[in-house]
This record gives sequence, C-alpha cells and structure tokens, in this order.
Amino acid sequence: MLTTDKNHPKQLVADFWNEASCGENLYFKGENLQEKFNNQLKTRYALEPYIIPFAGFAESKGKKVLEVGVGLGADHQMFAENGAILHGCDLTERAIGLTRQRLEIFGLRSELQVADAENLPYADDTFDKVYSWGVIHHSPDTPKAASEIHRVLKEKGKAKIMIYHKKSMVGYMLWLRYGLMRFRPFTSLETIYSRYLESPGTKAYTTKEAKKMFSMFKDVSIRTELSHGDLLSSGAGQRHQGVLLKIARKLYPRTVIRRFFPTHGLFMLIDLTK
Repeated sequence: MLTTDKNHPKQLVADFWNEASCGENLYFKGENLQEKFNNQLKTRYALEPYIIPFAGFAESKGKKVLEVGVGLGADHQMFAENGAILHGCDLTERAIGLTRQRLEIFGLRSELQVADAENLPYADDTFDKVYSWGVIHHSPDTPKAASEIHRVLKEKGKAKIMIYHKKSMVGYMLWLRYGLMRFRPFTSLETIYSRYLESPGTKAYTTKEAKKMFSMFKDVSIRTELSHGDLLSSGAGQRHQGVLLKIARKLYPRTVIRRFFPTHGLFMLIDLTK
C-alpha cells in the first residue's frame, strides 16, 4: 500500500504513472476524449495485435473478470464490450479516472477502484479470470502480486499475465546506451531495466524465473513476443526520445531480428490455470 514516504519504491512508481498513464503521451491524440480513446485503442492493437487472442476478450462474456492495472482502459473497454462482469484496479488515480471516463463515454460498466496489486481488495476465489498486461513487473514485490492474483482466482480460473522478458532486444539496446556507451560494460540487465526502462524499479524475468514465480498455479504456459520496442517500429516510450533514436529507427535491421532473434522479445505472455 502507498505510504507518506515520497521516496518509498511504491510511491515512486505511482508518481511516475500519475504523470501520464501508459501510452498517454504517445498515442492519446484527438480533438476530444472520445476521439482520443478511439485513436489510442486503434493504435494499441495495430502495434500489439497479439493482445486480442491472448486476452480472450470474446470468450469472457458472463465471466467475472478482474483487470489488474487498467492504464488508459483500452483492454478494459474490450472486456466490457464483450459482456464480462468486470472489475478493474490500478495504483493511480489518473488511470482509474481516465478509464472511468472512457467507459462512461461508450456506455459501459465496471467496478473500478484505486488499489495495490500486492494487496488486492477482493475476497479469495472471486474471479473466473484475472488479466494484467505489463503491470506487476513495476510493483516492488512482484512475487507478492503474483500470489495475490492466485488468491483471488476461483479454482480452475484462468490468469493472463504479461511481464517483461529479461533477454530482450529492448534490454540489449538500453544496455548499449546506458552501459557500454557510458563506459560501464558490467552494468547488469537488472540495473538497466530498473533505472532506464520505465518507472523506477521496473523488473524483467527469464522464463525460468517466471515459472518459479508462478509455480503456485497448476498449469503455466509461457511464450515471448517481439514488441514494437524490440523492433523500433513505434515511439519508444515516455522516457526515450532524441535524434540518435530517430537515426537508429531508420537503420534498424528488423528483418534480421525477426529471423534470428524471434525469442528475444520484451513481452512475456503467461497463461495460467489455478
């Protein structure tokens, strides 16, 4: 839970995402809120088309679904449009406020609240599905968040979780920029992700580490996806801009990456059954 200590790791995460929800600075554009939400949703699934089959929006009708970390609310909107009995939480007031506005504009419903992934405010065995895309790796105690997801799921319930993959092209590029180019070649990938990717303390995991973290689940299935960040095919996030990046984007060997490094994507997609 958040504290009054402004330097507490969780407060630093909340402050970072309260400045702008994920993608807000890059893809939230338009003349009014409805247009902004529509543009962000369209861009999200154009850049990350694997979200749609992974999340299973169309299979969620009538199921009690929790999204942990709603962000700008595009996935939440999709669950609501497909008839889920929907709940959502996020660490930040900004994300909950924007998602609430989004659902109101499109005439959709969800029970939304500000909450901490490490201390979910739901009873044991509540949900048929828990979904979380790119969220719990920002939490200071990610294994605790994984345990909480397991706790609130019903027996035989499904969880769909995306966390960052350590051995990714994004990680290697950040190491080149903030490690090698600063004459610090022994800087670890853990340090690189923690200091330079997104919010302070961001983590990434190997598949072996992820399997261990989610070992309380009966079934664990993991695959990785090359993200638009790995392929430098989009804006690079809230923290990374500049001339050098623009040049790199034009020269980047995407065909080579896709062919020879297909498993070195930032996104680790985890299917779980309790």
